[in-house]
Amino acid sequence: MAANVNSLVPQEAGWVDRLFTDQGFHPEYQELKFTLHRKLLDRINLEMLSSVAVERVRAEVRSAVARLVDEEKTPLSLLEKDRIINEVLDEVFGLGPLEPLLADPTISDILVTTPRLVYVERAGKLYKTPVQFKDNAHLMRIIEKIVARVGRRVDESSPLVDARLPDGSRVNAAIPPVAVDGPLLSIRRFGRDPLTAEDLVRTLSITEGMMLLLKACVHSKLNCIISGGTGAGKTTLLNILSSFIGADERIVTIEDAAELKLRQEHVARMETRPPNIEGTGAIRIRELVINALRMRPDRIVVGEVRGEEALDMLQAMNTGHDGSLTTIHANTPRDALGRLEVMVGMSNANMGVRAIRQQVSSAVDVIVQIARMSDGSRRIIAITEVLGMEGELVTMQDIFVFEKTGLTDRGKVTGRFRATGIRPKFYEKLRVTGSQFPASIFQTVVEIGTPQA
Repeated sequence: MAANVNSLVPQEAGWVDRLFTDQGFHPEYQELKFTLHRKLLDRINLEMLSSVAVERVRAEVRSAVARLVDEEKTPLSLLEKDRIINEVLDEVFGLGPLEPLLADPTISDILVTTPRLVYVERAGKLYKTPVQFKDNAHLMRIIEKIVARVGRRVDESSPLVDARLPDGSRVNAAIPPVAVDGPLLSIRRFGRDPLTAEDLVRTLSITEGMMLLLKACVHSKLNCIISGGTGAGKTTLLNILSSFIGADERIVTIEDAAELKLRQEHVARMETRPPNIEGTGAIRIRELVINALRMRPDRIVVGEVRGEEALDMLQAMNTGHDGSLTTIHANTPRDALGRLEVMVGMSNANMGVRAIRQQVSSAVDVIVQIARMSDGSRRIIAITEVLGMEGELVTMQDIFVFEKTGLTDRGKVTGRFRATGIRPKFYEKLRVTGSQFPASIFQTVVEIGTPQA
């Protein structure tokens, strides 16, 4: 872990090194940085500089900070001066202590548990970092800066907020009184270059045959649900499947916080809005789904279905809006259908269980189950076809499954992607719509790794 921690903040010789430890920054160092920050705000007018080009503003502020550092009585080397100048600039223009983490492309999650306890996820594993905030007020300023950029607010009357960073990263914050020990901040990062279908095949998250089938399903306008747990990669997979939609189709996306990055040009994006300070004016996913039906969509892509909007989504799928895509939190394809039933019940539609299951079975064609393995890797563990109703039950059949067989001596998961040998009922529809792939993919087995002896 030490190697990962040390890579987060470059180590330098001299005074700063003596203050910096694996447990965080020394209070004297933090105090010096914030003293410089306060003096800088007293000397310059950032509002006046807002009309000047960004590069020039940053250069002007950097010069001002350098002069302040020279005025300090604390002896600093050139490396130490450069480092503290950069950190003050991060406080002014960026997200303070989080900037080194945001600059690291290998980090997928940044988790701030307390001002002095910051973890990151790298390659599916959690690591404690030396990064620290000065206090709760410092952390609150960073949270407020994030949410203000997207026109949202966070305070005691609205202590929970979802937001996004300019690069599309997903942000969630919780503050007191909901957060007991101080503000909580979670940032789910998305790579600067979004993953492609080829990337998933290369990293053995899915086989080439499975990806060909999913591409054909999207091209043929089958309604697909991506199911999985937290951090399993549902949004990433949704982005990839959305890339298979034709450029001549109109796509409407609906999300809590806009984070999908579709490559097509004709994309109409909408996101929810929280209530205002009076507690009114909230716009939920359900209203956006209903509105999307009036926008002449060829495809509706919902970032995640988690409530009463499930009924409107199913209605859209059943009334001519084929090829819809969405995600849902569930551990298995069967659990995904069960959650859909519960969410439809939340809409107070006074529908019986059988009627709800008929809606679900006729609307959903394919469920793609994705999971995060114990070694941090993500894999598609099932592609399941929804067949319809048989008596009181919705019938399903697996087309592909991933079977875990063990671990290597390095802790890597081994197993096999196995086709069940069943040709899906929608195969004829795929063929008629021009999708070309060999039928032999329904007979393949792909081994992953060699288990430990």
